[in-house]
Amino acid sequence: MSAEAPVIAPPTAEAPPRPSRRRRSRLPAALILPTVVLLIAALGYPVGWQLVTSLQKFGLRQQFGQPPEWVGLDNYVRLVTDPAMWSVIVRSVLFCLVCAFVTVVVGGLLALLMNRVGRAVRLVLQVALLLAWAMPVVATMTVWIWLVDWRRGLLNWLLDKAGVDAIGHNWLVSPVSFLVIAGVVIVWMSVPFVALSIYAALTQISGDVMEAAALDGANGRQRLRYIVLPLVAPVLTIVLLLQLIWDLRVFTQVKLLQEAGGFAGETDLLGTYIYRLGTGAGDFGTAGAVAVLMLVLTVLVSLPYVRSLMKEES
Repeated sequence: MSAEAPVIAPPTAEAPPRPSRRRRSRLPAALILPTVVLLIAALGYPVGWQLVTSLQKFGLRQQFGQPPEWVGLDNYVRLVTDPAMWSVIVRSVLFCLVCAFVTVVVGGLLALLMNRVGRAVRLVLQVALLLAWAMPVVATMTVWIWLVDWRRGLLNWLLDKAGVDAIGHNWLVSPVSFLVIAGVVIVWMSVPFVALSIYAALTQISGDVMEAAALDGANGRQRLRYIVLPLVAPVLTIVLLLQLIWDLRVFTQVKLLQEAGGFAGETDLLGTYIYRLGTGAGDFGTAGAVAVLMLVLTVLVSLPYVRSLMKEES
């Protein structure tokens, strides 16, 4: 009997060495580190300075070199017991909620309109929105102040032509009309961002899904409620959150309207109240305490969205 020849396995190529788990885990941290350092440098120092100043008596004398006096939580206690501070907080929160929701509703309607009209009309709308969004705030406020001017404003002239005796009426004197005008200005300046963001989300909805829903008998309202809104809900959530944060911190529009004829004490929001306490009255310690409270309110507004993100990640 002849012995069988041994079977020789063909040579196999060695697998390339894989990077260790520790090395792979360090790469994301190394990529994120420069951004974290920049954020700490750009935001950490101002926030830290505000926290320290809010615990001190920091006035005009400290601006000229006198050391500040450490007062602890006295600034916060004085704010909590001040009825004017609570009026500003309530006014700011209500103003923020109304402006943010109106902005999202109007922006959503414009986005739906752009999604339904032809290409030429859609292009005109998009250009108009971009121009309104790109206009500088001071230039925009100059136009709006001229529109509501009580002596030669366009609004009073139009109302007079319509039969309403409005010549000489100052819309900025009354706190209610002042805040309505400020809200209209802020909504007008914020709608382009919301409309273009929601329109970008609408363009990602498949036409086959909408066509299938129409074939199944769903009317326009049902398609909007059960298909469009759930699909664009993430975009609606983030733009609403951003509007709440931005409208809570609004300053320039309200300040310029106050200088045009409004009364600061009755129309102050958190931003202008901080400015009036710090730069106006020279009480930077109390102004820093209000700024810290404003930061806490911003965190509380953002907390529900952060929680939803954490639930999605888990």
